[in-house]
Amino acid sequence: MSVIRVEKPGFLATVQDLGRPGFAALGVSASGAADPIGLRIGNRLVGNDEGAAAIEMTLLGGAFRFEEDATIAIAGASVGDRALAPWRAHHVPAGGTLACVPLRCGARAYLCVRGGIDAPLVLGSASTHLVTGLGGLEGRALLAGDRLSTGDRAVREPVAGAIDPGAIPGYRAGEPLRVTDGPQAGWFADAARSVLVEAAWTVTEACDRMGIRLDGPALDRRAPRELVTEGVALGAIQVAGDGQPIVLFVEHQTTGGYPKIANVIAADLARLGQLSPRDRIRFERVSLDEARAALFAQEAALRGL
Repeated sequence: MSVIRVEKPGFLATVQDLGRPGFAALGVSASGAADPIGLRIGNRLVGNDEGAAAIEMTLLGGAFRFEEDATIAIAGASVGDRALAPWRAHHVPAGGTLACVPLRCGARAYLCVRGGIDAPLVLGSASTHLVTGLGGLEGRALLAGDRLSTGDRAVREPVAGAIDPGAIPGYRAGEPLRVTDGPQAGWFADAARSVLVEAAWTVTEACDRMGIRLDGPALDRRAPRELVTEGVALGAIQVAGDGQPIVLFVEHQTTGGYPKIANVIAADLARLGQLSPRDRIRFERVSLDEARAALFAQEAALRGL
């Protein structure tokens, strides 16, 4: 077991694993890593099982002191430390400190430690659900002075070389986010449905683990209608009363009353976790069969790393 002391938590650092699906009926969304592919690869690098808990850093990296020798990897966005290449396992000696700077080429980075972060399981997961205060360390973001212990989730030797995340289809930055039609797609004018995939959308400052509000041309409905509140899914694109879309994210509310014009496909959800305010994105409409094939191809590539 190794002990990690949080010297500086950065903008927002939390303990995250792959989440707790299956509890929407209790009002608890799955939460988990905003970029689950980054987490899975980081865990593979240090020899953990893919679902081990790690530290998710957002926009501004933190500083962490290791009281014992540790094997770590940074996955997701670059932490800006040239001495610590991302997507590769590194040894940190006892007493060593990892000091990160503002993240580059993405919004979130994962500090994965051999053995995983040891945190109590709540509804089967160690992930921090900030909205409800469940999981992680007392259900909150990490603070300076917090101490975390590593667990027993190592299942193989660390990877000797680097892993190229660009080999994972659907994970390459800059590509359009693929969507399928949402349950209320027919509520919107044909022109609005065309605009969704033709326009460039700007990620606004209203961007967090609950949702990603976009700015662009208004998406007009065919006629004024009210929707009875119903269950919503991760990646659903709701359209608010002002015609602007909101992409529901990992800590989304489990029900909603805005119509949903589309849904980001499962293979592209991890890229949502790397979006920052002022990023520009585009959407591309695909069929359900294409969405399913994309997910199968992505999982095959992850297995083949």
